[in-house]
Amino acid sequence: MDDLITVSNIYKIYNQGETEVRALDGISFSVRPGEFVAIVGQSGSGKSTLMNILGCLDTPTSGEYCLEGRNVAGLEEKKLTQIRNREIGFVFQGFNLIPGLDALENVELPLFYRGIPRERRRALAQSALERVGLAGRLRHKPAQMSGGQQQRVAIARAIAAKPPIVLADEPTGNLDSRSGSAVMEILRAMNREGRTVILITHDDRIAASADRVLKIHDGRLVSR
Repeated sequence: MDDLITVSNIYKIYNQGETEVRALDGISFSVRPGEFVAIVGQSGSGKSTLMNILGCLDTPTSGEYCLEGRNVAGLEEKKLTQIRNREIGFVFQGFNLIPGLDALENVELPLFYRGIPRERRRALAQSALERVGLAGRLRHKPAQMSGGQQQRVAIARAIAAKPPIVLADEPTGNLDSRSGSAVMEILRAMNREGRTVILITHDDRIAASADRVLKIHDGRLVSR
């Protein structure tokens, strides 16, 4: 089976005055289709920088990032945006929901920007919310929902267009243990259905849910 993701000798270097900061320092690994991979590291280790590159939100200073055999590391922003919209669903620690929109509208919004017709995007959004157990909360706004429910809306938004890759950056970081467990079970279920899930976390217990754990420290992989 060909690798879905191949990261080869990736560096991300920032220059702060005369000081060079290597947020990523020569990282290499691969991910197969359908894997559930956790990337673990403490704050400042480089894991979020790596997530941004994997999600085509940022580009490396040097090295190759191949997605489905295509090196996307040096693509222009327009091409990266197309890849993000087509290939990747994002789940963030902070939910990133729009307060004035209800759950259905929040999930629909990215589908609108993808040019999906109204009836189709409404059906996709409703199906995704039902998938995460929120069929009865379609018209609730974020302020009317708990943190766990808001994160489930964020997951529904990430999976509504059925992307092959889900990137989850500290998805349980703002949740209590019960809500966090529910969110992890949703991610595991999506993985069982065939989606590739990459989880960023600082919590070894959360990472234990994954098939494979990559540990990052000071911008370098220390175990894989």
